[in-house]
Amino acid sequence: MNSLQGIRVLDLSRVLAGPWCTQTLADLGADVIKIERPGSGDDTRSWGPPFLQDDSGNETQEAAYYLGANRNKRSVTCDIAQPAGQKLIRDLAAHCDVFVENFKVGDMARYGLDFASMQAINPRLVYCSVTGFGQNGPYAERAGYDYAIQGMGGLMSVTGERDDLGGGPQKVGVAVADLMTGMYATVAILAALRHAERTGQGQQVDMALLDTQVAMLANLGANYLVSGKTPGRAGNAHQNIVPYQVFEVAPAADGSKDHLILAVGNDSQFVKFCQVAQCPGLAADPLYIKNRDRVLNRAQLVPQLEVIMKTRSKADWLHALETAKVPCGAINNLSEVFADPQVAARDMVTDWQHPARSALRLVSSPIKLSATPVRVPGHDGLPPPLLGQHTQEVLRELLDYSEQELAALQGDKVI
Repeated sequence: MNSLQGIRVLDLSRVLAGPWCTQTLADLGADVIKIERPGSGDDTRSWGPPFLQDDSGNETQEAAYYLGANRNKRSVTCDIAQPAGQKLIRDLAAHCDVFVENFKVGDMARYGLDFASMQAINPRLVYCSVTGFGQNGPYAERAGYDYAIQGMGGLMSVTGERDDLGGGPQKVGVAVADLMTGMYATVAILAALRHAERTGQGQQVDMALLDTQVAMLANLGANYLVSGKTPGRAGNAHQNIVPYQVFEVAPAADGSKDHLILAVGNDSQFVKFCQVAQCPGLAADPLYIKNRDRVLNRAQLVPQLEVIMKTRSKADWLHALETAKVPCGAINNLSEVFADPQVAARDMVTDWQHPARSALRLVSSPIKLSATPVRVPGHDGLPPPLLGQHTQEVLRELLDYSEQELAALQGDKVI
């Protein structure tokens, strides 16, 4: 049995933040019914290449982007711009516990699918709205995109190489504002479901990408609020810990530059590092004994470490530092990530039986539960659905639609 077995989610979200939330709920056992536009579906179905190739090597219309955020869901097509489509959504909502949407503020009200309308139909419904800027405030009606939010929310001002070294603002390599908003939305929905179980009363969950991005500033946001000093970009260095950054090491076997991450998190680890690096004098130097001192004297310490780190190879450093229990790590590309024995041991890749391909490899959920594991192939897991794959199944199952009713909806292009 899965943790959320018996919970049904009506998912009107698309692209990433909302689907990431509902994929997590689906992994945990919820029955997620993904509502998609007839004919085109979720925007990300076309966000390629790469596209999935079938067993014969032919390219399908299933983009990898879509496949990575929509496992364990059922796809139902419905045109919510038509009154009949709006009625269909309201009918389905009466049988659901959670409603997720990421339309612009006001769109759902125009369709009669806003929180008040849905709560009148189903008072227990947890209604989650995911937008760029939230349901109120001067920016509420703006469309919000991860890239812009990373800029507006301060992340790009602290990401990238230092300006004095020729750096400039950089976004993160994946859409972290979307992803983290999806994760916060998951937590909020679970809290609201707990409240609904106790009281019988649903509520609206108002999630905004900008709110999440501001919250994600974490220690840097706290640094600014406490000190009043605006932090800048620090490249691969840490704002509050030294040495905690990327260092160049001796060249690789082919003569190319090589690097590793040194992440000394406390004073005792610094002593161990200095022992491994055969520079005990640094550990005893009053300028560097405490992390506070190392941060204040970063400009003097780091150049010395840069010289020391170039004296040995990456493999040599990693072995010696790991043996001494000094935090460190390689900088892997994705082929190295998925070849890593630890990633394999943790089952972070699973094979799914997709309608177009007998073995579709996808990144797994990182959630490990001992009693109620997530849904995986062979244990109630569903591959990312084809567009409208479950339309008739869901409408028969939940609404007891007849063949004639289904045919009429298809004829009118509602489904």
